[in-house]
Amino acid sequence: MIVASRTLRLIKDNITTDVVIELGGPEPDEGAWTCHYDFHWPDGRVSSFATGVDEVQALHLALQRIGFDLYRSPHHRAGHLVWEQAGDGYGFTVPKNARHLLIGSDITFEG
Repeated sequence: MIVASRTLRLIKDNITTDVVIELGGPEPDEGAWTCHYDFHWPDGRVSSFATGVDEVQALHLALQRIGFDLYRSPHHRAGHLVWEQAGDGYGFTVPKNARHLLIGSDITFEG
């Protein structure tokens, strides 16, 4: 079950394409909890997950992984990925050891 989604824009060669991120709710997983998430990139869907000891930790880790995945994507590195304004970040947290990757408002709120 999808509990949240966010739509980013991929702007390349004056063509704008939506990139939808969908976050699933925590599900029990062999004594732990897992949150699945999907990126709907123009070239296909990429699915991943994060697992925590409880529902809150699973959600928190999934949100961090989404942020990390965005910042290490080739679309970010090329400067083509936008949420609200170009260069202002994506509104996702990242793990502490990846904060050097942050841009724009993400630095202000997460750095």
